[in-house]
Amino acid sequence: MASESMDPEHLEEGAEDEEFIDPNDVFIEMGDDGEQFMDEDDAEGEFEGEPQPDDSVVYEDNSIQHFPGHHGSVFAVSTHPIASLAASGGEDDLGYIWDYTTGEELVKLTGHTDSVISTAFSADGEMISTGGMDGKVRIWRRVGKESWRTWEFLTELQGPDEVMWLRWHPRGNVLLAGSNDSMVWLWQLPSGNTMQVFAGHTAPVQCGEFTPDGKRIVTADAEGTLIFWDPRDPNPIFKLTATNARFDMGGITSLAVNPASTLAVVGGLTGSVRVVSLSKGEVVGALGGHGEGESVEAVAFVELASAVAGGTTPQNAGGVVVTGATDGKACIWDLGTMRLRATLEHEDAVTSLLRLPVPKAHLVISASSDKALRTWDARTGTLVREHKGHHGPILQAALGLEGGAVVSAGDDGVCLVFPTE
Repeated sequence: MASESMDPEHLEEGAEDEEFIDPNDVFIEMGDDGEQFMDEDDAEGEFEGEPQPDDSVVYEDNSIQHFPGHHGSVFAVSTHPIASLAASGGEDDLGYIWDYTTGEELVKLTGHTDSVISTAFSADGEMISTGGMDGKVRIWRRVGKESWRTWEFLTELQGPDEVMWLRWHPRGNVLLAGSNDSMVWLWQLPSGNTMQVFAGHTAPVQCGEFTPDGKRIVTADAEGTLIFWDPRDPNPIFKLTATNARFDMGGITSLAVNPASTLAVVGGLTGSVRVVSLSKGEVVGALGGHGEGESVEAVAFVELASAVAGGTTPQNAGGVVVTGATDGKACIWDLGTMRLRATLEHEDAVTSLLRLPVPKAHLVISASSDKALRTWDARTGTLVREHKGHHGPILQAALGLEGGAVVSAGDDGVCLVFPTE
């Protein structure tokens, strides 16, 4: 039974900082398959054929720290909300927690039998999750309260066929995952109980997010379906599919939700971008700055209103969003007018986009397959700094030190750390 905090009327009238999901609620009781989740598996994955740098090429390197612990491509990197810790996952079936100010390895995250493609710290930083192509979602938690350096294995979550991504609730210890088998899973931690299973998709669920207010979930799949969910209900609030001509994007590859939790910007396989009103459940705009057939791999909102004017102005009342695609372009859009503000250029696909927090909210960082990251002033489209050091494509990036540093994960098997300015 749902607790009082889960009552819809109570939620609408509740305090602004109240969690939407009560972590003590369990909506679905899952059977025990007999596994002993508390037993740590120390088996290490083996990988042969690690990418080797070309000795004939001189690489510029302005990084301030590096982590070379992986063997093979590093697919995922995330940063701790408070401490100077990064968690990376790779082709070697391993994850690591390491200090990005020193490069020191702290914990090896074992137990996966295929590539680790997602890592994520909980909102309070007390837990870390890893998701793999083996379908496993494994959780570790901090030991003691004296430091952030010691972690222990907690549990392994059951359900997904192959994990596509992981997201923690913005305030609670609730974890969301998208799976290759079209399912979306919601768990409560530290118990590991399944809270909900969402079954509205018919293709791999390639991206998903909690809304920033924590009240809703948005997920999207490889066949071009977007679904808006209430976490308490397995039935969609609304669904948009490729049968709607305005929404046909040849499969959805990326999405982001604005800070007000009212709009989703969705990127597609064909290079198309759609703006969706979450209150109306309909497409309210189409953005066409990327090349046809160039997959939109990253979307990020930039808070220029607070950074530039100290508040919302008529010119940016709809918000500002950046989209990055395989055409090497990152396009900055004014959603108030649906017009292009600036185009940022890389020599290869844009793989990640990050916005810095206030007071540097006008800065955005792009990571690319061209082996470089770039910091831009989103107000003007001016290049502020280029970050080099990788010998191969950059697959993911995350911000650390409250926006003072960016940590990157490379196809060359290395994680690098750069100052943002």
